[in-house]
Amino acid sequence: MAQLKQRRPENIEGNFYVDRTCIDCDTCRWMAPKIFNRSGEQSAVYHQPGTEEERIKAMEALLACPTASIGTVEKPKDIKTVQNRFPLRVDDNVYHCGYHSKNSYGATSYFIDRTAGNILVDSPRFSPPLVKRLEEMGGIRYLYLTHKDDVADHEKFRQHFGCDRILHEDDITENTRSVEIKLSGSEPIQFDDDCLIIPVPGHTKGHTVLLYDDKFLFSGDHLAWSDSLNHLYAFRHVCWYSWPELVESTKKLANYSFEWVLPGHRRRQNCDRETMKQKMQDCLDWMETHD
Repeated sequence: MAQLKQRRPENIEGNFYVDRTCIDCDTCRWMAPKIFNRSGEQSAVYHQPGTEEERIKAMEALLACPTASIGTVEKPKDIKTVQNRFPLRVDDNVYHCGYHSKNSYGATSYFIDRTAGNILVDSPRFSPPLVKRLEEMGGIRYLYLTHKDDVADHEKFRQHFGCDRILHEDDITENTRSVEIKLSGSEPIQFDDDCLIIPVPGHTKGHTVLLYDDKFLFSGDHLAWSDSLNHLYAFRHVCWYSWPELVESTKKLANYSFEWVLPGHRRRQNCDRETMKQKMQDCLDWMETHD
């Protein structure tokens, strides 16, 4: 829980604040960009909510914060109402779970509401309010893990929902040796009619991405959006396995068509398919200069 005595001096005066435990994961800044900004190597409140919509956005960021580094001077009276807003709809039947986990450095988790079985993409915190809402939405059939970094509370979700966990065998660790479905090889896997799993070694050896409904690309730590570059980019400074392989994986991924990039870390992006193809090419051009 955020501590007022640890409030960062960079915060503007008012009800909301960020304390010194912030890990600079960027979650609050992309969830409520009108309220939070980066100051130094941590987040801070640069604008106090002036409307009800802004206050709700700030409260959602507070609940999503993986380190509980966001606080309020006055105790919020409608915390349960805001809790019940999660998971937050992104588009169609795809939702942002919120409740990011410190164990995965604040990675974003998504929920796909499907007749053929709901899918949780990477693991959020096993938080009772979120678990209750997921129960109300039909539970979880599969827990798809993009790679070994963002598994967080996967075991708790398995025990509670009985979901089958999916992870590539090259990213199996001691913590995930009991996963039910172990992927293998380097070829795309048609997991279901609407789910294509694509191996993209680079960030880690066994990293995969999920292309859902030929529209949504759940990219894990393979790709994200950069506001400053105005195109997609890859995490060169945190490439744990092989940058050359990551570049090759991205070249293959550029052959697919999609409208959304939903990453584990940093910003998501949505645009028409032709624009997305151009953004992918811009990304590849950028990657070639960062070898």
